[in-house]
Amino acid sequence: MTALLQRLPQTRGEMAPLVSMARHTWFGVGGMAEVMFTPADRDDLADFLAATPADIPVFAFGAGSNLLVRDGGISGVVINTSDLKVTEQTDGMLKVGAGLHDAEVARIAARMGIAGLEFLIGIPGTIGGGLRMNAGAYGTEFRDIVIMAEAVDRSGTIHQASPGDMGMAYRHSDAPQDWIFTAAWLKISAGETDAIRARMKEIVASRADAQPTGARTGGSTFANPDGGKAWQLIDQAGCRGLTHGNAMVSDKHCNFLINKGGASATEIETLGETVRQRVAETSGVDLRWEIRRVGDDDASGGDA
Repeated sequence: MTALLQRLPQTRGEMAPLVSMARHTWFGVGGMAEVMFTPADRDDLADFLAATPADIPVFAFGAGSNLLVRDGGISGVVINTSDLKVTEQTDGMLKVGAGLHDAEVARIAARMGIAGLEFLIGIPGTIGGGLRMNAGAYGTEFRDIVIMAEAVDRSGTIHQASPGDMGMAYRHSDAPQDWIFTAAWLKISAGETDAIRARMKEIVASRADAQPTGARTGGSTFANPDGGKAWQLIDQAGCRGLTHGNAMVSDKHCNFLINKGGASATEIETLGETVRQRVAETSGVDLRWEIRRVGDDDASGGDA
């Protein structure tokens, strides 16, 4: 059992040492989390962070859909926000926990007759992840629907901030890196349930037609550059179907990297960097990773 556990405070949530991150990411790759903590609620998280020694690193994740964990794993505490799932309609807003999957929120809103959140059915992540990167799809972004976000910082202090406060821009937020999002208050617009569900079905069908659903992938790999489409640049660079070991650029949508089975995180990241290099050589564009890459490169273990 890792000695790190002896330095951590008691919690109401679940604490476990040496948890495989491959079990918690859509790519299905990655080394061990030295310790994984799943807080019971916001206050449990805040109390934990306030009492945890400042020299112990912490990293939070949600669905693991937009995440590439390197083979050496993650040192310190990995915080799994999956139990932060409050849902409450109040004062003309819909409060949702950061651990809720975006698709869950879309379905909840449909049942409640709330329009404007249909696009969430097409985003493979959680509310917390969407806040961190201003996720979006089908013409709508998180900054368009969020009234206020709630987060806990490394000292355990609770913050609330608007999209403007967080400087939300295309696939970007200026929110402090030590903030762990716990909830968001979303705009409510009355809608007709059948029409809302019909729009959601259109989005699901469109996604299935255009993207490699059912594959081990991390979603869109690179952000679209100004005035362009990442997939077009990748295609023009001759990277559609390109492989490195057991990692592959999707034939269906070449802004998606796929674990064909048995790929390492190193293979996937190396393939992504090869794509970036070829795009730079052919078009002069420096593609920016949209997928978060974290952890230690050293598969022999490092500090993890």
